[in-house]
Amino acid sequence: MISFKRFAVWIKAARAPFLTAALMPAALGAAISWREAGRFDLLIFFMVLLGVSLLHLAANTCNDYFDHVTKNDWLNKNPTPFSGGSRVIQEGMISPKKILALSLVFFSAGSLIGLWLNHRMATNVILFLGITGVFLGFFYTALPLKIGYRGLGEIVVGFCFGPLVVMGSYYAQAMRFSWTAFWASIPVGILVGLILFINEFPDYEADKAVNKNTFVVLLGKEKAVIFFNILLCLVYVIIAVCAIFRSLPWISLVTFLTIPAAFRIMKVSRANFDKVNELLPANAGVIRLHIMVSFLMGASFLLKTFF
Repeated sequence: MISFKRFAVWIKAARAPFLTAALMPAALGAAISWREAGRFDLLIFFMVLLGVSLLHLAANTCNDYFDHVTKNDWLNKNPTPFSGGSRVIQEGMISPKKILALSLVFFSAGSLIGLWLNHRMATNVILFLGITGVFLGFFYTALPLKIGYRGLGEIVVGFCFGPLVVMGSYYAQAMRFSWTAFWASIPVGILVGLILFINEFPDYEADKAVNKNTFVVLLGKEKAVIFFNILLCLVYVIIAVCAIFRSLPWISLVTFLTIPAAFRIMKVSRANFDKVNELLPANAGVIRLHIMVSFLMGASFLLKTFF
């Protein structure tokens, strides 16, 4: 029987607390489907949540294994609760082979759920979306592609947890695509990319040592923090423009209630981009901001549905 302490180690390895990055976009896609197509299947909704969660956990553990192989996490002298991997390999809690095996189990389980969802559809759209997600999640750090090492990591993460998840969740309910769901997915995807982006500042030295070309490594910390804040502002610009041109409902502007939180993140990041501990409120703040914007965006569609 697995003890609670041992179970906690496996939860740490999977980095389960970060699942909101997948769960919120999936819920948003379902909310938009309910508003636009008038369709919501509770079983499909929960299976989508489970599927994207398993694939997210698979990517997390896969990244831990391959960042171990490249020595990236071993060279990281500034790990935080948000960056530097789970550290279970480096602390000798779980062997690298077991982490890789766990990753493959998660990928397999998530893929089986995707196949079940695809079987329920009249087309193979879910199949192709799922293959895309598995491919990008595995080769994000896996050899030989190492996508996250080639200056594409933030873009790929934003795409996977933005358009791919939101549109996939929408399609699983409505069995068609939607421009509204696409535009709603862009600010959400940018915010997930920014979660990764802000977490790369403490990893700068280790990433640079193994040629992991993140935005922070490519731009340098001073230019990277400027770019980070530009992208953060872009989230609200996109929402406003979409609301003006009615690509999103006007009530989606309720997300502007989070602007004070965004300003706090900007202030902390500008002042502390080169300080590990002082930057932590910004690391946590971007995660909360993603949750709040995703929730308010989804709520705006539900409110429009009921009222």
